[in-house]
Amino acid sequence: QVQLVESGGGLVQPGGSLRLSCAASGSIFSINTMGWYRQAPGKQRELVATATSGGSPNYADSVKGRFTISRDNAKNTVYLQMNSLNPEDTAIYYCYAAARTSGGDSVLYGYWGRGTQVTVSS
Repeated sequence: QVQLVESGGGLVQPGGSLRLSCAASGSIFSINTMGWYRQAPGKQRELVATATSGGSPNYADSVKGRFTISRDNAKNTVYLQMNSLNPEDTAIYYCYAAARTSGGDSVLYGYWGRGTQVTVSS
């Protein structure tokens, strides 16, 4: 079992910044990929950014140059620094991890956090 808990969401004015955090806990053997997805009202969930161990970060075109994803592998934590926010960034942001559990098989499974609301409005 792996649990993901997001924090750092809230209300921010256009042009402002927020930093999201997601900490993974449980019977973790290893985490291959951690990342962030978001879902705006009436829209599908979409990728924001992912970070794979040993690979380069992947960003949605809409956030390139504004958002930065980073990982602290020792803490099983992923961060999303969001700068120059605009109203189009308003969404529920979900943490994602692909991980292997120490008590199970060696197959990667996907895990999701419950989400944190980000609202960009004046």
